[in-house]
Amino acid sequence: MRCSRVRCTTLDYSCLPIPEVLPQDRSYKERSCRANTMPYLGSEDAIKDLKRALCNPHIQADRLRYRNVIHKVIRHMTQGVDVSSVFMEMVKASATVDIVQKKLVYLYMCTYAAHKPDLALLAINTLCKDCSDPNPMVRGLALRSMCNLRMPGIHEYIQQPIYNGLRDKASYVRRVAVLGCAKLNMLQGDMEVDGGIVNELYSLLRDPDPIVLVNCLRALEEILKEEDGVVINKPIAHHLLNRLADLDHWGQSEVLTFLLRYRPRTEEEIFDILNLLDSYLKSTHISVVTGATKLFLVLAKGFPHVQVDVLARLKAPLLSACTSECKEMCFAALCHVREILRSFPGHFSAHYKKFFCSYNDPHYIKNQKMDILCELVNDENVLSVLEELRVCCTDVSAQLAHTAIFAIGRIARTYSENCVKILAGLLEFKQEHITSAVIQTFRDLVWLCPQCTPSVCTALPGCEENIQDNEGKRALIWLLGMHGEHIPNAPYVLEDYADNVKAETSSLVKMELLTALVRLFLTRPAECQDTLGRLIYYSIEEETNMAVRDRGLFYYRLLSTGVNEVKKILNSPKSDPSLGVLVDQKEEPVNTWVSNFNTLVPLYDIRHWDVLTSSSGRSNLSCATDHLPTVEHTSIVTSDVTSIVDSGETPEKQQPFTLISDVAITPEAFEKKWMATDSAYRLDIAWKEGVDPGILQTSLHVMNIYTIAKSKAGAQLWKSYLYAQDTEDNLFLSEIILNTDTPCLQTNVKTNAEGEGAVQQFASLLKTAVATILALSR
Repeated sequence: MRCSRVRCTTLDYSCLPIPEVLPQDRSYKERSCRANTMPYLGSEDAIKDLKRALCNPHIQADRLRYRNVIHKVIRHMTQGVDVSSVFMEMVKASATVDIVQKKLVYLYMCTYAAHKPDLALLAINTLCKDCSDPNPMVRGLALRSMCNLRMPGIHEYIQQPIYNGLRDKASYVRRVAVLGCAKLNMLQGDMEVDGGIVNELYSLLRDPDPIVLVNCLRALEEILKEEDGVVINKPIAHHLLNRLADLDHWGQSEVLTFLLRYRPRTEEEIFDILNLLDSYLKSTHISVVTGATKLFLVLAKGFPHVQVDVLARLKAPLLSACTSECKEMCFAALCHVREILRSFPGHFSAHYKKFFCSYNDPHYIKNQKMDILCELVNDENVLSVLEELRVCCTDVSAQLAHTAIFAIGRIARTYSENCVKILAGLLEFKQEHITSAVIQTFRDLVWLCPQCTPSVCTALPGCEENIQDNEGKRALIWLLGMHGEHIPNAPYVLEDYADNVKAETSSLVKMELLTALVRLFLTRPAECQDTLGRLIYYSIEEETNMAVRDRGLFYYRLLSTGVNEVKKILNSPKSDPSLGVLVDQKEEPVNTWVSNFNTLVPLYDIRHWDVLTSSSGRSNLSCATDHLPTVEHTSIVTSDVTSIVDSGETPEKQQPFTLISDVAITPEAFEKKWMATDSAYRLDIAWKEGVDPGILQTSLHVMNIYTIAKSKAGAQLWKSYLYAQDTEDNLFLSEIILNTDTPCLQTNVKTNAEGEGAVQQFASLLKTAVATILALSR
């Protein structure tokens, strides 16, 4: 049969029926209802069709068709469609010998058991029966599904199957049962830890299956967390060391972490353990290498030569990780390289090209690489490193360009001549952010390296036209006041700033201008007298900021005593070269940072890490992941966010603070509530100059703190208004103002919550978000 081909012709639209036009006063809801007459994937008709198909005996008789219908139910569930109405039919479908069908049905039941607890009880008998099935895969699947049911009283049903699973002949069932012990402990809540389960898990550490061994360690760590976790004594430690070869890479890294808790008693035992660990320093997996390295460094605290040898062997794996395509692994490796450089500054100098920035590197990796390059500079590679940094100075990212310019400034303390030429050349671009960063670098450079002063003074004329930010203005004004006798147009530049002082918003710039003019007046009085008089008059008579007014009064009274008295007071040194000497800095011993090695601390820096973990009241840095907030699908739960001293409660009595995600508020309602609510809490959060405050919105959104309005990027007075709601229906309204003078985030929180506990917990979340952003942008 031949297929006829239809020719395309011109259609006469006059013969087509004209659709009825809805009246203009019809509501949007009415029009949307007409548009939704066609069924879609998640409509009620589609769910009813699935329910009828699951009840159809003809489909149930055909295993393949029956499984396809169940597949459709799971597909709807994963797409967010509510298919809880077919729960009863899915429970019936679990009574089958088809293991694939069982997996699908059990996945469905684990998802909706919390919504249908009464119906979920009907599936308990089927699950208990499957726990005794001859097929070990079915037994393990049933036991895992029972442990994942989130419903009240479920621990009464799963306790005996877990006990039976711990003694099962199949290793797969034992793996599931061991992890089920941790889930059972979590479901029991504040009940006393079952000593029988703990003893059973300790005995299973000698299980022939390596995965059971690792799961036992994880389960014991969770069950005994109130007692500082699992205890590693000499027999257990030696057993774990002998079983390392049987484990996979992740199991080896986990066991190596637990072995850090064991302290050998004799030197002979230490070296026996080090000999066993030697082969793992050659592993192809970076987590195993870093875990073995840390254990080496901890055990060899009294043998510095052993630590040096181990770090030398770590060089190749770390360099390989630094060039990994996985950006997260690359960042972690770079942070650990910086840790090593604290004790061995030239450790990676021969491989400095490995730390050159690639075009597709994210900015946080480029920042780390530039910091490392500053540590690796020597006489042989200084030109190559400076050329690499010079290219980064013109990056489209202003923040990255600032980092590169400041890196050149750090190198200039040792190689000043080459660096000053590069920095002076950057001024020719006449870009605002580049010029500001260069001027700030010049300010620090002339203070630390006075031999650079003539070159810097030569490059300064004309820079004032391209500086708009406060920090750049302050740096330029300081240079003009301190070294204005060598800059021809210095009095006239300061005069322009003085004439526009009424439009200046930063009090720090005004005070810097006063000091600079007084200093320059001492060397060039004829050109500065009139300008200084007008500025002091303005500061005393018209200025509203009391700090500026007091500074003006101070200089007025000081000048009244005579020029000689002013010179005695302001005749301070113009530089301090001792601060710029880098070669005399002490190298830190390895033991000062080894406890933080292979944890999250190097990624955040110890100062930012202390800020993140200060609210939790914990000090054990070896378990770094315990300090991070847990982000769920619909809420963020942060425990112990307020200090025990403030709350007056023990950690066990504190309730978790939860912000919900499904909250919305209109701008009109926000404004009405804001005006009607008194301020409940005020705090200042430290910020860093040059970091865009707009990125706060993304970080806070993850914590279910939403932004309703904020200023545009680059605004002189940046503001942001936030709102959030917790599970107790407490509404939190917040105003954040960026104070560029300090800089800090001035935060004002208003809430309808009673007491200070909730608002302090909300403020702690804000501090955590800000600290995380500053840690990633350093």
